[in-house]
Amino acid sequence: MPYYPGGNTITAIDFSPGMLERAQQRNDKLGLNTDLKLMDVQAMSFPDRSFDTVVVTCAFCSVPDPVAGLKEIRRVCQPDGRVIRLEHVRSGKPLVGPLMDMLNPLVYGIIETNINRSTVSIAVTARLTVISVEQLWWDILAPDYRPALACRQ
Repeated sequence: MPYYPGGNTITAIDFSPGMLERAQQRNDKLGLNTDLKLMDVQAMSFPDRSFDTVVVTCAFCSVPDPVAGLKEIRRVCQPDGRVIRLEHVRSGKPLVGPLMDMLNPLVYGIIETNINRSTVSIAVTARLTVISVEQLWWDILAPDYRPALACRQ
């Protein structure tokens, strides 16, 4: 929250009441005026083209249908808007990627998070135009903007 430029209207969603409560506490501590809403990214109640920028950080590992979620993001983002994502992704390294595939069911069973999703191919399937991708830390952390994976409709 403290990293968003001043003067912007910030709306944040989460499907977890507990996480929204934590976000509200942080919002209050920082003296911000963030509009926090209980909502699922796969079925948002915002009108089409509501936002000029959508920022997502480390969320799509736990979205049951990531393509549906990204299509919803595309719907609520203005046609000339930007979707900026920072996600952990499946490694392309010959040993690490298959190891992540093997461990994914165990990790998902414990914390309901997928560790082996292909962020770029999911964005393309959701009909977002990938502008840039920057791989970080062992090619497992991939921001979706420059630096990272920036997407446009």
